[in-house]
Amino acid sequence: MLPRLSPTRRLVTASLLMTAGSGAFATCSAIYFTRVGGLTLTEMGLGLTIACAIGMVVGVPLGHLADRRGPQRVAVLLVALNGVAAAGYLLVRGFPVFVLVACLFTASQRGSRAAQQALIARLVGGDEVVRTQAMVRSVNNAGIGVGAAGASIALQSGTTTAFSTVIIVNALGFFASAAMLATLPPVPPAPDSPPDEPTWAVFRDGPFAVFTALGAVLALHTVLLEIVLPLWITRYTHASTAMVTVLFVLNTVSVVLFQVRIGTRVTTMPGAVRAYRWSGMALGAACGLFAVSAGGSPVVSTVLLLMAGALHVCGELLVSAASWHITFSLAPAGKQGQYQGFAMTGYATAMTFAPILLTFLLIEWGPPGWLVLGGAFLLAVLPTGAVVAWAERTRRTPPLPRPARAQVPATGLTHDRD
Repeated sequence: MLPRLSPTRRLVTASLLMTAGSGAFATCSAIYFTRVGGLTLTEMGLGLTIACAIGMVVGVPLGHLADRRGPQRVAVLLVALNGVAAAGYLLVRGFPVFVLVACLFTASQRGSRAAQQALIARLVGGDEVVRTQAMVRSVNNAGIGVGAAGASIALQSGTTTAFSTVIIVNALGFFASAAMLATLPPVPPAPDSPPDEPTWAVFRDGPFAVFTALGAVLALHTVLLEIVLPLWITRYTHASTAMVTVLFVLNTVSVVLFQVRIGTRVTTMPGAVRAYRWSGMALGAACGLFAVSAGGSPVVSTVLLLMAGALHVCGELLVSAASWHITFSLAPAGKQGQYQGFAMTGYATAMTFAPILLTFLLIEWGPPGWLVLGGAFLLAVLPTGAVVAWAERTRRTPPLPRPARAQVPATGLTHDRD
């Protein structure tokens, strides 16, 4: 059956194999590290912060490695290394080992994502890039949801054996994903850059850096569900605490059902710019509704939270599709890995500081903090058109064209639009 899978389906399957185990481990990790690994909450937070800092600086060089050595080969190696690091969590019995393993895990994860995005650009190309990314994100959410549900068994057991099993399953998922990526048609390294083009072009690309910074602001929305809203709902509203789960399920199911549909509609740069602007407006409106959900009756708070959650996921769907189209389109043909690594550095930076920043802004300040965040989302999308136009005026090389079907080896690996 394997030869019948198109390259797109293999990419999606590889992603699903990774995320199911990751969802289970993420659900159990805090309890495992504190109960079995012997870490305090402060040590765990510090170690993860150090690992995130490492992740912020490795995206570009590892993405560049994917460009120079071939994205498929580098993706396979880094995903396999991710599996080794995931298994390394079994050895954590104190802070030094935890920091070492967490840094290896985060670095390989950031690098593998940049390599996989370069692989999608080179293997799929053209209009299908956003659709493929949307499919990957859709199955990622499904896999994380299934993994998180499966982790409940380990949480109920609470034994070292149960937690170790989750870690092993997570590591095996990475190894299986690497094996699936290895079955893809080989993708050669990118051609050499013109002599007058700098090797590290992304660091001299002002408009792309500005767009990445704007994207980092919008990326702050990703921590709302897991970190901020549980605290907000329990401290500021009269809604049932079950709303935390309801909003999480609403978000996950919506991404699984609608991300591909949204992605297939973002096919031009003007359309991507419009979607990006609408995403900021949706996220800003969601922040306003979250703010007014405080202090009302249980029914009113519940309705406002549901409306805010719906707007939040709409903004999330739009910003994902729009940012994929813009970043892939603006990246030079031979530097997709380098550029995707840089874009992910912006995301990693946001994820490093978002928990502390938003906890202070939204939980300590309360409703006014939501208005500040909503205003930041709106301001971040206002200059999108101007920034993209600036970037298009300064492009030195065209984006990578969609590969012809004849370029895919005759092994049954035809491109599948389904």
